[in-house]
Amino acid sequence: MRHCFGSDPLAEIIAWDPNDAESVRRAMHDVDTVIYLVGVPYNHFELHPVVMRQTLEGACAENVERMVLIGTVYPYGAPVTPNVTEEHPRNPHTFKGRMRKQQEDLLLEADAAGRIRGTVLRLPDFYGPHVEGSYLHSLFQAAAAGGTANMLGPIDAPHEFLFVPDAGGVVLALADKAEAYGSFWNLAGAGVITQREIIDRVFAMAGRKPKFRVAGKWTLRVLGLFNPLLRELVEMNYLLTTPVLMDDRALTRLLGDIRKTLYETGLKLTLDAYTQRNSA
Repeated sequence: MRHCFGSDPLAEIIAWDPNDAESVRRAMHDVDTVIYLVGVPYNHFELHPVVMRQTLEGACAENVERMVLIGTVYPYGAPVTPNVTEEHPRNPHTFKGRMRKQQEDLLLEADAAGRIRGTVLRLPDFYGPHVEGSYLHSLFQAAAAGGTANMLGPIDAPHEFLFVPDAGGVVLALADKAEAYGSFWNLAGAGVITQREIIDRVFAMAGRKPKFRVAGKWTLRVLGLFNPLLRELVEMNYLLTTPVLMDDRALTRLLGDIRKTLYETGLKLTLDAYTQRNSA
């Protein structure tokens, strides 16, 4: 955090512990809008509703006006329509999806009760410079430095990715819209693409022949016997076989045109950042 924002004169960095109610209140003091991006270990998703409840209690006690939760497609569950709008049922069939739904419900229930204004912005998978939590992280590493990319498959199914820097302006615009609260909104990626297309493009940009290995669901099951993190990926593999392709026309009607970086540009910017970091 200090590495990213420590030199920004407009940034004030405050440490907080969600298990310490007074710590949460101190962090929320004099804040009018909270952008909630709290992550938890991937093998402890039961913490998502817990930490949301702890955060809400502190925020409401300090009279915070608004909270924007940066969410995921997990609460939708397996898609029942080719394109998923906000009207799609939230019917998560996975543990992680249920925990994310509980997290959303806590915020929207607090909004309905008049305790705080709350809204949810759902994002697809993502990528960008220094975004190590992306499915594509290993790809950029391999293309920038040489080596073999580790990918999760299948890699030929349609998918969508969001270039992370595009999200910031959307989040701020949504936070300022009174009409946004009490509901949730989709922010789709820059279009439908496959991981194979991305692999080919990124290695071509790097001037290297594509080298990659793909782990599907059954491979993850086997590897998961030895690696707890990989074991946690098994239940979410449906996102690669029956992907959730979001429709964000409602968000466009609310905010107007939304800037989305084309894959060709975003992939090049991301690869350049990885290459520069390797050189440094």
